[in-house]
Amino acid sequence: MKQYLKLLRVEQWVKNLFVFVPLFFAGKFTHTDLLLKSIVAFVVFSLAASVVYILNDYNDIEADRKHPEKRRRPLASGAISKKRALIILGVLVLVNVVFTLGSQMYFHESIWKFAAIIMIYFVMNLAYTFKLKHVPIIDIFIIATGFVLRVQAGGSITGIDISQWAVLLTFVLALVLAIGKRRGELINAQVSGKTRKALDGYNVQFADIALSISVTLAIICYLMFTLSPEVQERFHSRVFYTVIFVVFAFLRYLQQTLVYNRTESPTKIVYRDRYIQITLFLWLIAFLIQIYFKE
Repeated sequence: MKQYLKLLRVEQWVKNLFVFVPLFFAGKFTHTDLLLKSIVAFVVFSLAASVVYILNDYNDIEADRKHPEKRRRPLASGAISKKRALIILGVLVLVNVVFTLGSQMYFHESIWKFAAIIMIYFVMNLAYTFKLKHVPIIDIFIIATGFVLRVQAGGSITGIDISQWAVLLTFVLALVLAIGKRRGELINAQVSGKTRKALDGYNVQFADIALSISVTLAIICYLMFTLSPEVQERFHSRVFYTVIFVVFAFLRYLQQTLVYNRTESPTKIVYRDRYIQITLFLWLIAFLIQIYFKE
């Protein structure tokens, strides 16, 4: 069972929590029908992402076997056969289609826009898996666009309008994650050799500059989001002060990356760093207070 969970990369499903962003910032988590729709979006996106992960691992078996960490993946290590992986992939696609159609019948309303976003995400990631992940810059932009599609999917299925600043914030935040991951791979490549073709278009100096620019843009986007008229009207004007938590979290991440040269993916840093976890928790509490205890 552990190998099957690794094949599906269940731990990466945390990225799909971005479908709840529209619901969260709209302050409508107590609306049961909208929450249920967001859960449907999370499940559909998670299954679609797992299909992409299986295709990626299937396509990269030989390359993964030469990688110090990726060689432990179920397909590269031989823990799961190619045939069984393809069967699992087919089952996931079938379950996702049935689940999506069933959701439309249950909610008694069309969700074709949501389905279209899922298809765009899937086709884009197919192109990424078989070609575009080897093209520098374009590879990280596709990753960032995937996060934007998650947010758009959450807004589409719930009918919640999404702020332009929120969309832009999502994009640059995802760029931070993608660039941080590439930087870690570059550091590791100095010891074990390059394991990703796209790394030929990057170096550590470029990654450091791009990471700093992306973090700056993310902070500016969040600041503008909190100052936008619709957000000021929806929440209390004090929501502006939550910028303090955001700045601290980003600076802590930059410290871990640039000072201590932590080479693991940004999501792993967040999982392990208590300072970032506490800051995110405090930010969440502060934002919830602005939403549900406005007065």
